[in-house]
Formats: sequence, structure tokens, C-alpha cells
Amino acid sequence: MNAPAPTHRPIQQLPDQLISQIAAGEVVERPSAVVKELLENALDAGATQITVRLEEGGVKRIAITDNGRGIEPEQLPLALARHATSKIASLHDLEHVGTLGFRGEALASIASVAAVRITSRTPNAAHAWEIVGSHEGTVAPSSGAFGTTIDVQDLYFNTPARRKFLKSEQTEYGHCAEVVRRIALARPDVSFSLTHNGRTIDHWNVSEAAKRSAQILGNDFAEARLPLDEAAGPLRLHGYVGLPTASKARADGQFFYVNGRFVRDKLLVHAVRAAYQDVLHGDRFPCYVLSLDLDPALVDVNVHPSKIEVRFRDSRAVHQFVFHAVQRTLAQTSATAHGSAPAPISAAEVRPTGTPVWAPRPHEQTSFGAQLAPTFSPSPFAPGSRWDDPRPAPSQGGVAQRTEAYGALFASNEPAKAAAPVGVPLSASDRPLSNDDFPLGFALAQLHGIYILAQNTKGLVLVDMHAAHERILYEQIKNALDARAEGEELQVQQLLIPVTFYADAIEVATAQDHQETLKALGFDIAALSPTTLAVRTVPTLLKNADAQTLARDVLRDVREFGGSRVLIERRNELLGTLACHTAVRANRILSNQEMNALLRQMEITERSDQCNHGRPTWVQLEIAALDKLFLRGQ
Repeated sequence: MNAPAPTHRPIQQLPDQLISQIAAGEVVERPSAVVKELLENALDAGATQITVRLEEGGVKRIAITDNGRGIEPEQLPLALARHATSKIASLHDLEHVGTLGFRGEALASIASVAAVRITSRTPNAAHAWEIVGSHEGTVAPSSGAFGTTIDVQDLYFNTPARRKFLKSEQTEYGHCAEVVRRIALARPDVSFSLTHNGRTIDHWNVSEAAKRSAQILGNDFAEARLPLDEAAGPLRLHGYVGLPTASKARADGQFFYVNGRFVRDKLLVHAVRAAYQDVLHGDRFPCYVLSLDLDPALVDVNVHPSKIEVRFRDSRAVHQFVFHAVQRTLAQTSATAHGSAPAPISAAEVRPTGTPVWAPRPHEQTSFGAQLAPTFSPSPFAPGSRWDDPRPAPSQGGVAQRTEAYGALFASNEPAKAAAPVGVPLSASDRPLSNDDFPLGFALAQLHGIYILAQNTKGLVLVDMHAAHERILYEQIKNALDARAEGEELQVQQLLIPVTFYADAIEVATAQDHQETLKALGFDIAALSPTTLAVRTVPTLLKNADAQTLARDVLRDVREFGGSRVLIERRNELLGTLACHTAVRANRILSNQEMNALLRQMEITERSDQCNHGRPTWVQLEIAALDKLFLRGQ
């Protein structure tokens, strides 16, 4: 079907009403956009109580009431005028935006496609005032409490074509409710109430951030989250990151705020996702609630009409800060996260005398291939080692004696007062060992050759021995490679036949402009023609990967982030596979010494709460839960 021929008209000035309706197309995409703009205005006005009332998904009515400072009656017409705002007055203000709303066109755009009534009362006013319609409306006395109520009715009544593109009532309500949840999550110091068709759906009182996030995201997230609060220079990141066990099949549990504003920023999402690379693989999405605070001059929030995207002055620094902050938090074990970090224990303290040390010795490794050979043996379960001996361990100063000595700690709630047994060294601080020195307790038995049953001060610990050993091996091999790689050039694989592929102009320009960065990452990507790239070398660790796909990924990341984490991510996947195939398998019978050694190593290994596929490695069953199962005390 042929497109209609364009109509030729002279250039003319558009009427104000049409200008406002065009602007409304950018700002008022659907009812949820109205809710967002009005909530941001309420928060900018200093409100501590906000009520949102919706009818028919917000299409028929959106009424938002706040207890903020209100609007003076003589300024009510200006509130509905285009490009009128109290939040910026100069270019300097625009470059240092500290408020959520600042464009000065939201109310005017809304009033151009809906019937708007504003009722407001300032603290020193005897009564409220209201204006109906547009900025040309009349300001009249009214009744109302301190604060402002903005009532928006019959959205798109004068633009029926736009109204046809709206979804069902329930869908539009869902989008509105999601906006309220996002904003309420960021402001636990403000109470929110949400009503739909006369029925109160949600109400959140003023509370702490931990309680507000549990109320909105549910107990599943509350029980599987780690607190985060780190600062570096002008940057501060705080909030909660979910454990891999709280991951979802969709990215609907991810909330990131920049100076209190909810954003969807590719750079920030990439930084967090990269931090989860060691604990979450596959198609699962992590859950988190994070807030980044920084000087408003270091971020541009005026890059999108709905203010959902931002641009940082130093994007690489922000990326690295967020990545390392989240990575350090996820590196904690449950013991360290709750303030009961295990005391530093040397390998000699957790193994029978004369047996091989568990931890790898990087200086003894000669090459990556050698580290994969049986002689690397970072595992105490290697065939032929003393760990594999089913006979009882020697009694002089070995794990058996230590287990028996410290097993008595669990018989009392008081920390141990006595000195350590003969032949068992104390920790570096020469203090008596307490119950908290061994958060995972001591092994009792093995269940079906899969799980280790251990007893600690809280109750029963169940350990998936394969998953736990997989994480330990993964971290050991990775650390050994990192230590060996310090100060050395990355080993690369020269391709016998270069891989050529079609590339667009941006990819070719990226390859030419970032040659040094690509070589530092182990890639030699050369332009053969304006539309063809050739891959000549790749990192040795990735020599079996698809060179074309790998090159495209690296070029994309170099272009977007000024560097690449693809190498680290692919390398970690390789090491994860190695650890999975090397870890102790199911149905392997372990002695008590081996099980206790595994528990001790878990206590001093980063991220030991999950294997590198994101599965939990251990769970705690507290005495109270066991008593409930057997109806004790009832």
C-alpha cells in the first residue's frame, strides 16, 4: 500500500495548545507517567505523607494529595504554564539539579490532555485556593488541609487517538502501582497510601529502609539480602543486594536510584551484573535495591524527557566503584556478614600432622596447564593423600583431638575459658577460642553421600559437599591465576587462519581507535577494509571460544564502557567448569576429618555461601525450628 503523499504547507508557528499536546506525547506516555511526575513534585515540596487515588487504572482519575509546603495562590496559574518552575533559574542550576522534577512542563502537558484541578494551601494561609483547567483559569478560594491536591480526570479526553493505544484497566493500574512502589522504596521517610476504585491497596507508614524494602519486595528478599554501604570520594553506594538464591527469571527485582531518582542505566546494570558473575550464571537476574549518591554536578539527569536515563561525567569511575562495592559485599559469607567472622586459622591447624596443605601454593605453579594437572592438587580429597585414608587420624594435635576439645564448647552458651589443649595452637591474638570462632560448627555425619550434617551453636547445619567444595576450588584456582598473572603479560593464541567477518562502520572505528586497549585484553583485531575486520589473536584462555562473537562482544563493551570485562567473565566461566568437574562428587564417603576440614575452609573462603552456579552451599536449621517440628514446648 502506497504511503500518502506529504502535504506541502508554508512554515508557520504552531498554536500553544498543539505545542503542549506534542510535549505531552513525550511526558505523558500513559497514566503511570502522570503518577510519576506528580509524586516527584510532592516529594520536592517536602511532603511526608502522600495519598494516591486512582480510578479505572488512572485513565478516569488520578488524585494525589500531599502535606508539603503548598503553592501560593498567585503562583497557581504559573504552575500550569509551560516551562515555568521554581527549581531552576539558570544554566548553573540546570547543571546542579538536586530535585526530582525541574523541567517545568509536566503540569502544563498534563493539563493539555486532561481535566486538571489544583487545590493548595500554604502553612500561613487561612484557607486553600484552587485553579481549574489551564494557566488561563481563575484562582478561587476553596477548602482543604495544608499541602496540595492535584486531581487529573479523563486522561486523553481531547486526543481520542492517544487513548486507543492504552491497555486494559488492570494493565494501566499495574504500571501506576509499580511507579508508586519504586518511589516508596526510595523514600522510607515518607508514608504512602495507594487506593484504586475506592479500595485501599497498599499503605506504608514511615519506617526504616530495611522494613520498607521487606514490605514492598517481600520476605523472600528480606531473608536473602546483604546490606551495602560504601563510599569513595564523592560517591556513596548504599542499600541491599540479594543473594543468588533470591534471583529471578526476570529483571523486575532490580531497583537502582541515583540521587533518589529511579533510573534504568545500562552502565549501572552492567556493573552490578558483572559483580554477580562469580555467584550467578545463566539466565537468572539478581535482585537489589541500591542508591548511588554523588555531587549533582557529576551527573546529567537532563538526557531523557522522562528522566529515566542519566549520564555520568566519569562513567568509568562510577562503573568501577559500583562493581567493586557490590563484589565485595557478595564476597562475604553469612558468618562475616553478620559480624561473626571466623578467626584466622592456618592450614596446619585444620589438618592432621604431615598431610598436604589444602591451600594452593601459587609460587609452585609453572603454567596454567600444570595447574590443571593432578600435581596441582588444591583438594584434600585427592586420591592417595592422607585425607583419603579411612583410618582414624593421629590423636596428637590433629583435627580429631581439636574436634573433641572444641566440641565441648557447644555444651554451654558461655565462651570457652580454658586454654587450648596441648599441641593445639591458639589464634594469632592468643585469646581463648569461643563458640563464634567456628560458625559452621563440627561434622556429625554424612547423609546419602551428598550432605554433611554439622552441629553449631544455633542448631543443625546442612552442607552440600559438592557445591561447597566447588566454590572453594573455584576461588583457589582463580586466586592462583591472579597471583601468577601479576606483572606478567597476558598469554595470547595466534590464530593460524585469521577469522574475518563483516562489521559496520562503528565497529571498524572502535577497532582502530582502541588498539592499545584491545591488545591489553589479548586481542589483535585489524581492519581489512571499511566493512571487514580480522581477528588474529585471542587470549589463550578463550582460544576455544567463537572468535567472531567474542570480538563483537569486546568491541561493544570497549565502545560502551571504555574497557571490557568480557575476558574476566569468560575466564571465570572456564574456571567454574573446571571446579565443577574437579570437586568431590556425590556418594564419596568422607571421614570426619575431611568433613571438618571442608567446614573450616568454607569459613575462610569468599562467597562460600553459594557455588559458582548460584546454588546455596549450606543452610541453617535452628533449634527453635527443630523444636517446632517435634512440637516441643507446646
